Amino acid sequence: MMQTGQFTARLLPRYVLLWCTVFLVPAWAHPPGLSSLELSLQAGQLAVKATFALQDIEAFAPMDSDLDAEVSDAERDAAKPAVAAFVAGKLAIAADGVQLAPEEPGSVDYDAQNNAHVQLRYQPAPKQTLALESKFLAELPEGHQQFLQIRSADGRILQEKMLSRTDDKLQMSVSDGGDSGWATVFSAFFKLGVEHIVTGYDHLLFLFALLAVTHSFWPAIKIITFFTVAHSLTLALAGLNLITLPSSFVEPFIAATIVYVALENLIRGDQPKGRHWLTFSFGLIHGFGFASVLQELEIGTASSGILLPLLSFNLGIETGQIAVAATVLPIIWQLNGKTERAPVFLKAGSMLVALLGGYWFLERTVL
Repeated sequence: MMQTGQFTARLLPRYVLLWCTVFLVPAWAHPPGLSSLELSLQAGQLAVKATFALQDIEAFAPMDSDLDAEVSDAERDAAKPAVAAFVAGKLAIAADGVQLAPEEPGSVDYDAQNNAHVQLRYQPAPKQTLALESKFLAELPEGHQQFLQIRSADGRILQEKMLSRTDDKLQMSVSDGGDSGWATVFSAFFKLGVEHIVTGYDHLLFLFALLAVTHSFWPAIKIITFFTVAHSLTLALAGLNLITLPSSFVEPFIAATIVYVALENLIRGDQPKGRHWLTFSFGLIHGFGFASVLQELEIGTASSGILLPLLSFNLGIETGQIAVAATVLPIIWQLNGKTERAPVFLKAGSMLVALLGGYWFLERTVL
């Protein structure tokens, strides 16, 4: 009979390879980006606000002027005119059939999440028709989306649309109030939610580490349910701007939850007590991470503008989460169903999870 040590030594590399295949290989890919564009029809003028991650524009408006591989606050401030000029040059706006040019200069602000907010003004405001083309999207990686929202002077939403490289235009009638296009918006944010969870490797790794100790259906369902309720709660609160936490706290804390669960698996084995309550507590933090996609880019600054994106985005997250869980749980249960393999699988996987979580924690704090 094969000795336990020999069995462990033979299987350990295989389980490490399995976990690496699941989590490290996909991590080479990057989730599609998201930006936002808000137009406000004001008296006599059209106010435009574009919000996007700085990394999306650094190649077109270089900020590292001294080429030392670091961008200082002074360099970022010095780049503001170039950022505004680039965005203005990539927006084609026509009012009543007449092409408009932005008033110069546009203003640029940065926030703590490394996003740029560019504000431009055009005259005159359209009275009958408005046409827009976001050429900005053609410069960005395939899959980048831009949420367009058009509001009246009193704040009413006239039109909403998710723009992409292959669908970067909008034309609307101002006189009839436009068409909110709620079905298009719902579909776009639902898809965005699915993409976010499927490419959110830290969230998936956390969930996988939680489920790695389960042996049957109901314990797994309890963990998934508690995680869903918790992150849906804080996603809603943060999306509605009722509670906000800085990403400088949320992102390292998410990495810390991964490390904690992995260490608990190593120390307490496959029978940790109260795991569903631990899942709920840590799930609250993960909800703030999900909300950052909408919140940091100011998707809908009022409740009327955020509710539909928030609902459809969360449903997309839940759908993607269920699909991932349905795929990996049969594998987990099969491995945990064999007495000689279960400890090896749990230890090998949890060690790798702890290493990855530790790396992400350092990357988000000191690296």
